[in-house]
Amino acid sequence: MRTLDPLDPSARHDDDALERMARRRAGAKMGWMIHASVYVLVNLGLAALSLSQGRHWAIFPALGWGLGLAIHGAVVWLALPGNGWHGRMVERERQALQSRQDRTR
Repeated sequence: MRTLDPLDPSARHDDDALERMARRRAGAKMGWMIHASVYVLVNLGLAALSLSQGRHWAIFPALGWGLGLAIHGAVVWLALPGNGWHGRMVERERQALQSRQDRTR
C-alpha cells in the first residue's frame, strides 16, 4: 500500500479527487432530502385540498411523484460511485488487481 506524502503532487491530486467526490455525493444526498421534504409538504397540502372537496384525487399526483422520488432515491442512495453495492464491487476489484500486481513483482 502506498504511503501518503504531503509533498507528493499525486497525493494532493488524490485528496482533491476525494474531496470533489465527497462534495458531489453529499450534494446529491442533500438534493434528495430536499426533494423528499417538498414531496411530503406539497402532497399533504394536496391531500387537505382533496379532502376538503370530498374527493380523493390527491392520490394520483402522490403516486406519480412518489415514483419519481423513488427513482431519484435509488440513484442517489444505491447507484452513486462509492455507495453500497457499487463501492463494495469497486473495492473488491481494486484488491484483486492489487494482489495480482503484487504477485507479478
